Amino acid sequence: MRDGNNITAFINESVTNYDTIYDEMNHDPSFHHEDGLYQAILGVNTDPLYQNQGYASKIMKQVISDAKKQGRKGCILTCKKELIAYYQKFGFKNYGISKSSLANQTWYDLKLLF
Repeated sequence: MRDGNNITAFINESVTNYDTIYDEMNHDPSFHHEDGLYQAILGVNTDPLYQNQGYASKIMKQVISDAKKQGRKGCILTCKKELIAYYQKFGFKNYGISKSSLANQTWYDLKLLF
């Protein structure tokens, strides 16, 4: 998303047939399948100057809408505990602690099924 020439927010994403995020998805393109069943959201990023202004929410809604139009089964992501409520606003359900250990953090598997 842009504000003039400035990138305000963006989402790193991939399409996959897996229904959960694996650490390898962040660096192994073989997990991406153009006609995959799930839209994987690998990262939601907002420039600090534009945080808390709704930019990330707008692009989240767009990604979800696009995934539905493309006939996906749903969207998947992992997040830290403090962000679970944020993603639940979009309809994501928490499936508990993820197997992911990226950056030695505790992650939670979230999924939005259509």
